[in-house]
Amino acid sequence: MTHGLSRRQFMATSAAAGVGMLAAAKLDAAEFKTTLKKALIGKPTAETLSSWKEAGFEGMETNVWNATPEEAAVGRKTAEKLGMKIHAVMRGWANFNHTEPSRVAEEIASVETSLKAAAGYGADAVLLVPCRVGKMPMPEPWEFDIEFDEKTGHVSRVAAGDNAKYEQYIEAQNYATDSSRKALEKLIPVAEKAGVIIALENVWNNLWVKPKFFANFIKSFDNPWVQCYYDIGNHVKYAMPEEWIRALGKLIVKIHVKDFQLNPDGHGGRFVDIRDGSVNWPATRKELDAIGYNGWMTIEGSGRLPLEERNKRLDLIIAGK
Repeated sequence: MTHGLSRRQFMATSAAAGVGMLAAAKLDAAEFKTTLKKALIGKPTAETLSSWKEAGFEGMETNVWNATPEEAAVGRKTAEKLGMKIHAVMRGWANFNHTEPSRVAEEIASVETSLKAAAGYGADAVLLVPCRVGKMPMPEPWEFDIEFDEKTGHVSRVAAGDNAKYEQYIEAQNYATDSSRKALEKLIPVAEKAGVIIALENVWNNLWVKPKFFANFIKSFDNPWVQCYYDIGNHVKYAMPEEWIRALGKLIVKIHVKDFQLNPDGHGGRFVDIRDGSVNWPATRKELDAIGYNGWMTIEGSGRLPLEERNKRLDLIIAGK
């Protein structure tokens, strides 16, 4: 009697194992109803897009926001020839809360430029941080306890207890809400004409720092051309991704993939490579599926990792692992 396998038995066993692995992979994929696509941030050159495609990525968010529509169209053609997609434009920080009207007008004009560029690229959204504040007393991230008026978006309290020391910050927050609303209302017709969504982000600008508060601000526009660009890692110091995703829900049209490692006491921390921090990626993936998010997952940062490793880690995140 032999304890070895015949070639025929070995082949049959291997085939069965292969079928089992394939079935398991299909079960993993079937766990989610939504489809997520992979991208990075950069300039749309043929060399860059080719290397990204070879590594497994499907698209780009470009940070060249001030291109003319004609220049953007060239970028679009370059991407399309390679089977890639430029899905968004990163405009970044604006200063809609500047006290000088002429400066605000300049900022609005620059966002108009980015919206027109996005149309040229064939992108459907522009990432915009409306404004920021700082250099004044404000609560630590873990101390925020915001009370706000849902109709006006104005805050009356930002932390528990006496808020006298935060009076300047409360005033700045409310001014930012009002000035941002005025600027964005001027930009909505431009966005509609371009067919490009203004996707708001609150990236460490010390404004709209809690999920329900930020969601209320975006909802107040009640307009399909003003939605949310959610960055998974940027918001960990205020609340975990699951809470942000549940609060923002269908407002989310784009996502940045980033990770943040909280300190042992949960207060503060630092950015780290994706899957190396405090984000619960399986729970985050499930929440994205629960809100029906079908769209792009764009890695921001983690540049120390080779392209192939970034792609591998993003694949795991998309698989809910």
